[in-house]
Amino acid sequence: MKILIQRVKQAQVDVAGKTAGKIDQGILALVGVEHHDTAADAEKLLNKICRYRIFPDEHGKMNLSLNDIKGELLLVSQFTLVAETKKGNRPGFSRGASPEYGELIFNQLLELAHQTDLHIQTGQFGADMQVSLINDGPVTFWLESKKPE
Repeated sequence: MKILIQRVKQAQVDVAGKTAGKIDQGILALVGVEHHDTAADAEKLLNKICRYRIFPDEHGKMNLSLNDIKGELLLVSQFTLVAETKKGNRPGFSRGASPEYGELIFNQLLELAHQTDLHIQTGQFGADMQVSLINDGPVTFWLESKKPE
């Protein structure tokens, strides 16, 4: 699983001209699921997202987590994150989960997220989505679960 997180002042995802999810201060997480990913990977990365210290403290140092600031989380599925890009000029998706399995794992991540005290929003799995955000910093990090054996 690969997740690109962005610290945001606000973010929104629209589907077919209607807002599917919208947050204020928090994290926009773009989520790519690979065929070997499990619910345990989703739980590990969700815990990291919630505890990752990327928000400024009273001295302006990145020392506070999403949990600490009681921020909001917008989860958006994005299969292109798992693309193989080292060769040629066209991305390959052989590592990507099937749509059915990707949706299963993404929904498990979403279910775990709803068990937190955070305000959770999401896009629509597999839809053509338009994502807008105000990146705060900008601050962006790449998170990955275990590598396949």
